[in-house]
Amino acid sequence: MIMTLPSTFSLSPHQRAELQAHLRRHNLPASVAQRMRIVLMLADGASYSEIQEQLETAATTISRWKKRYEEEGLVGLATLHPGQPPRLLTPELRAKILSKIKEAPPDGSTHWTLRKMAKALKVGKDLVHKVWKELDLRPHRLDRYKASDDPEFERKAADIIALYLNPPQHAVVFCVDEKSAIQALDRTDRRLPLSPGRAERHGFEYLRHGTLSLYAAFNTRTGQVLGKTAARHTSDQFISFLRQVVASCSPSQQIHIILDNLSAHKTAKVHQFLEQHAQVRFHFTPTYSSWLNQVEIWFSKLQRDVIIRGIFTSVQDLSRKILRYIRLYDKTAKPFKWKYNDVTKRISKY
Repeated sequence: MIMTLPSTFSLSPHQRAELQAHLRRHNLPASVAQRMRIVLMLADGASYSEIQEQLETAATTISRWKKRYEEEGLVGLATLHPGQPPRLLTPELRAKILSKIKEAPPDGSTHWTLRKMAKALKVGKDLVHKVWKELDLRPHRLDRYKASDDPEFERKAADIIALYLNPPQHAVVFCVDEKSAIQALDRTDRRLPLSPGRAERHGFEYLRHGTLSLYAAFNTRTGQVLGKTAARHTSDQFISFLRQVVASCSPSQQIHIILDNLSAHKTAKVHQFLEQHAQVRFHFTPTYSSWLNQVEIWFSKLQRDVIIRGIFTSVQDLSRKILRYIRLYDKTAKPFKWKYNDVTKRISKY
């Protein structure tokens, strides 16, 4: 059955000009432009069959948008999306998101994702993401810590940080520690170098050739490192390394050494060494506070640069490659720059 337009349908000059102006917009959605052409053709007296043929649409579609325009005007031609209207990020919603993230997800998982929380709160994930980004909340990340039980934590931490930020004049400050049980691992299969589109590959199986320990002293002023490898980390080996540190300094120079509370650092032999070398002074970090020792930062660099992907045919090969790395590192060494960004906050033991 061919439908025709009743003669009563017409557009005022203002309505026609409004529709034509919108059709000239470059960012007008094609679906909305199609509806506007239907209305204009109807106003020009075109029949449904003519509109169907020219615009390749259905008669029911023509009737729907004709009725919408008659009832609502230009607004009626806009696309209507079903579902809830968009929600704004109100203070109440922000508070609800922050409260929800402290709870466990209802599905038994250990942490929230954007989509899980958005579904639980019945909001868009973009709103959840905005709040997480504002407050730097990253539920997928997990950090571990060990709280210090040292009753003198703040005094010891302040003493060490003062050595970093304002060292005594004409003195030298070393951060000393041992990296123990470094494994000399060899690979049963040859290494496949990286190539376009493929990362470097190591064989899954490996051979153990033993372990060694590394003594390191990081000079906080120059960034240079003194190193010594040993089969074991004992009090005797530690004292031997201390003699190496003292020998690298001027005889009249005061030496401050930052170190942890390992038992090998507090033996009778070590106390005897300190009595014989009055220019050497120990500064012990608080318990479980290795992060205060800058040599730990350098150890992590050594781990990344040499040990993780290293291939070592023997303990001697491991020692040689570590000491070679230290020699080359010292040629371009730079000190670590510590900066206390907010002096209003107390030093935390967590």
